[in-house]
Amino acid sequence: MFPGDERPAVGPQGTRMFSPDELPAEPPAPRWSGSAAVPPPKPRKRAWGESAEIPPVPAPPPAPPPEQPAEHRTPVDPWAGADTGGWDLPPPPPPSPTLPYPAAPPPRPYSGPPAPPVHSAPPVHSPAPPEPPRPAPPRAAYPAAPRPSAYPVSPPPAAYPVSPPPASRAPGPARPAPPPPPPPAPPRQRRATAPPAGPPPGQQAPRGYAPRPARKRRRWPWYLLLMLACCCGCPAYYGVPMASQYPAEASLPAEVADLRLRDDNTSKATAKQLEADVRKAHWLAEKTFAGVYATPAGKRVTVFGGTGFRFTPESDAEDEITRLTGQYSLGEAQVVDTGVRGRHQRCAVGRADGQDVVVCTSVDHGSIATAVFTRLSLDDSATLLGTLREQMVTTNQK
Repeated sequence: MFPGDERPAVGPQGTRMFSPDELPAEPPAPRWSGSAAVPPPKPRKRAWGESAEIPPVPAPPPAPPPEQPAEHRTPVDPWAGADTGGWDLPPPPPPSPTLPYPAAPPPRPYSGPPAPPVHSAPPVHSPAPPEPPRPAPPRAAYPAAPRPSAYPVSPPPAAYPVSPPPASRAPGPARPAPPPPPPPAPPRQRRATAPPAGPPPGQQAPRGYAPRPARKRRRWPWYLLLMLACCCGCPAYYGVPMASQYPAEASLPAEVADLRLRDDNTSKATAKQLEADVRKAHWLAEKTFAGVYATPAGKRVTVFGGTGFRFTPESDAEDEITRLTGQYSLGEAQVVDTGVRGRHQRCAVGRADGQDVVVCTSVDHGSIATAVFTRLSLDDSATLLGTLREQMVTTNQK
């Protein structure tokens, strides 16, 4: 320290030796275990619903006493309590005696009718032939074993007394034989069906070919034809007349057979009035016509009608006769056969202007024609109307 320096001295001022008692204790060197130190486990969190109380920690079980060394243990005899004597076993106890069988009850007396005496010769017993002497068995060369002591055996059961068999009864009167059964009724006769024809007997198929099975008859084509006939036949039956009779056109020829069309004013006025009546009665008619014909002999024929489709020509013919009944005082209408399918004709007798007339109407699916005849019979009027219709009405088929 220099003079004039007032700072305190820093650091050791000298060397000092500590005594062994004053030396500080050195920490023990850590033991190497080859792994890192494991931190202590964290406290476990309480689960949901778990009680907050800490259960008591069970006390650890006491430690077992230390095992003593082998030299201080007590020796144990492995054969203690075992019978180390000889192998001679005591004789078995004698068996218990068997009880005898109970005595059988006495037989019951026979309560039936007394049996008739049977006269039969006593059986003759033939003496049995004497048995030949049996040779004694040779003695064994080795000493025989001693016979075992016999155990008590129960006596055999007493034999039951056998009752005498019942005597056969005396034969009674013979029973009458039953009447024979009636003969069976003959089976009901059935119509015999001829079996299908097969190959002749003894015929075999060629090698490598199997016999051809019998072909079954198919019935579906007949059902198919029947269905086609029902589905197509009915419409064709009713559709052909309609197609052949509609549409139709009407025109009045000037001359038909011996009839001439009259062209005077009176006849024209009559024709116009008849056309108006037809249009009024048949308002669905496509075209109407009317005319007056006469012969040099004085016969008169008035014709009127119309064209158009008609679905029920038969009822239309009856309605036309009914419409003209009051005008011509017609009687009962008669049906006239036209010979054409779909065409219907009716005729009736009446009076007009003080003389007898015949009114006939003919209706089909395409037209209606009505005529009033004078000085002609009903049959001649029906025939003449057919002739007039053929000349006046034409169809698209012609």
